[in-house]
Amino acid sequence: MHFNRLHLAIAATLVALTMPVAAYAQPTEPLDGKALALNRSKGNCITCHEFKGGDFPGSIGPALNDMKARFPDRKELTAIIEDETKRNPETVMPPFGRNLILTDKEISAIVDFLYQL
Repeated sequence: MHFNRLHLAIAATLVALTMPVAAYAQPTEPLDGKALALNRSKGNCITCHEFKGGDFPGSIGPALNDMKARFPDRKELTAIIEDETKRNPETVMPPFGRNLILTDKEISAIVDFLYQL
């Protein structure tokens, strides 16, 4: 039987579709919230906030300390990072979630880090 390119492409697609999804799953590394908070193209929290372990902090925003005591409801702190303009329309804090600067997983990793401060 003779196969042309189209037949081979269809066959390859069918094989791929029948393979278990786990074969394609890549193990994911846990996200480092501190690294995200310091990363200039991601969280960049250090530009405006002072926190333990950060060098050359900004002073526009409040110091990030005792975060778990200040925000016992994790959802509140997550919402602030996602889009602080909902709570405070006058804020200069970027809406990291709404503007797709940070993913939900990255925001969660930053909250994990902040809860350690």
